[in-house]
Amino acid sequence: MLIVAPFLIPLLAAIATALLRSHLGAQRTIGVAASAALLASGLALAARTSDGAILVSAMGGWALPFGIAIVVDLFSAIMISIAGLMALAVSIYALGPGAGRRDRAGFQPLFHALMFGVCGAFCAGDIFNLYVWFEVMLIASFGLLVLDRTREQIDGGVRYVVLNLIGTTIFLIAVGLLYGQLGTLNFADLARVAPSAENQGLLAAIGVMLLIAFGAKAAVFPLFNWLPAAYHTASMPVAAIFAALLTKVGVYAILRVFTLVFGHDAAFFGPVFGAIAAATMVTGVLGAAMHYDVRRILSFHIVSQIGYMIVGVALMTPAALAAAVLYVVHHIVVKANLFLVAGAIRRESGSFALGRCGGLWCAAPVLSLLFVVPAFSLAGLPPLSGFWGKLAVIRSGFEAEAYLLAATALAVGVLTLYSMVKIWNEAFWKAAPVGARVRPWTRRERVAVYTPIAMLACVTLTIGVWVEPFAALAHTAAESLLDREAYIAAVLGADRALAEVAR
Repeated sequence: MLIVAPFLIPLLAAIATALLRSHLGAQRTIGVAASAALLASGLALAARTSDGAILVSAMGGWALPFGIAIVVDLFSAIMISIAGLMALAVSIYALGPGAGRRDRAGFQPLFHALMFGVCGAFCAGDIFNLYVWFEVMLIASFGLLVLDRTREQIDGGVRYVVLNLIGTTIFLIAVGLLYGQLGTLNFADLARVAPSAENQGLLAAIGVMLLIAFGAKAAVFPLFNWLPAAYHTASMPVAAIFAALLTKVGVYAILRVFTLVFGHDAAFFGPVFGAIAAATMVTGVLGAAMHYDVRRILSFHIVSQIGYMIVGVALMTPAALAAAVLYVVHHIVVKANLFLVAGAIRRESGSFALGRCGGLWCAAPVLSLLFVVPAFSLAGLPPLSGFWGKLAVIRSGFEAEAYLLAATALAVGVLTLYSMVKIWNEAFWKAAPVGARVRPWTRRERVAVYTPIAMLACVTLTIGVWVEPFAALAHTAAESLLDREAYIAAVLGADRALAEVAR
């Protein structure tokens, strides 16, 4: 039962909140409770898999690899746990300003439908069902993106859907070609037969198609334009959950597929991923440096930070993959928190444009302190979580003698600090503009907004100050990603794994 809980909980929550559409209070109670339950299930799975164990379930009792497999290893459990934490934080934040308007428009069922797709992707044991979960996420995310039905949202939503539909179409074509080439879609079975496939050239071409499909979802260079064009139009709870999870599902798919199915072809894909990682880091950080709207700055920094995560699969070493896992966890927490802070800045100052902000250091000192934690963590300053994540990525680059990639990561960290200091100087430090009008907060709104921001800031500080257990989990997850034989044995049985080793 535990293995199906991560997607059963949000599915039931989506159904319940849809049936209770006219009862907003009940919707919100169910929403927060379901998010807390999702977090609890993720932590329970992480505890079960912390020693490297892999949990497997075949839906309907069909023998694998022919049935639908649900597979949870430590990496999956970590992603489910962090997704549950983000769901809980955003569910609480969504009780703040604009809650009534969002909930009447269908926020609650769409939000939990999105979490259903996200957690399903993390549990997928075959590549076709990974495609299905991508489609679930696309449908729910489009509904959330255009929730307020403004002209700006519709324009951003169309761009978002068009590129994602192209990506998922390429994904489906690649799945068909992969089945035609290897005769199976189960991840473990693909890992078993891929190294001995006769036409390795065609298999590499299929890998490139999957890279395009996953890269579009992850917003890597040059497939990132949809993200800054769409995310800044969404309401802040929606933008926060998008920033936290949607691109990370693409990163998860890249890490899973290119370590498991195409791990034998790392000599070909490694340099490709290295070039993509460097270009993604540079273009994202330069885009952020150009803008003076908080939402656009943060959107471009999603792009730049994805590059750090791709370094892991570019180098394909245990240290690099562990750094990627640790960086994913850090970035999900920090980036979601920065979007939540952006919503608070908008409410405290009346605008997202930095030129119209100012004086928040005096007007909102608590918010000022809460901004510093995720902002400086994103820039990689010690002793925050971002410092350890960046240090691990850069160190793995030097150890693998990828000096240019490591130097690029270091330089992008400096430019990230510039963007965060720019927000600090413009929104918090300079004097408030003359004649600025700000709507007063109610006590309920302030508690709903500040509670998740403080909660995520505490998580960032905890990872930074007490990094050893998180780093140890990341190393165990990385070793699990690289241990193809253990994955095959867990899903298909030890006999086939031994046959694979002998081959």
